[in-house]
Amino acid sequence: MRAPMGLILAVMVAASSCMPRGPVVDTGSKPANVGGTISGTVRTAAGSPLSGRKVSAVDLSSGQRFETATATTGGYTMKVPIGKYRLEVELQAGESLAEQPGETEINASDMDADRNFTVTVRPPSQ
Repeated sequence: MRAPMGLILAVMVAASSCMPRGPVVDTGSKPANVGGTISGTVRTAAGSPLSGRKVSAVDLSSGQRFETATATTGGYTMKVPIGKYRLEVELQAGESLAEQPGETEINASDMDADRNFTVTVRPPSQ
């Protein structure tokens, strides 16, 4: 049995009157500020990128670690909460750090780029 057109129209008008008018404002609790972003590269002293290397940001007040891995370009990026961090990179046998970034302080929405590492690779002994 088909519903009369008037009934369908009445239901549509009633439903549309319940829709909010204007913007919806979310007054609920918000997540904690995520802080900012740390990024840089990991390369050899000759300039070759080191991919797949674990880079860690260690929060100096809590000891909490945030980790990521370098891409094929040697680049890395990680989001961290507000705080002061020490950066570390994973080294392999025969490697040492020629350069590493100093401590970094992240505030809300900071982008701390160019936190680069240079790794010296000792040639294999024969």
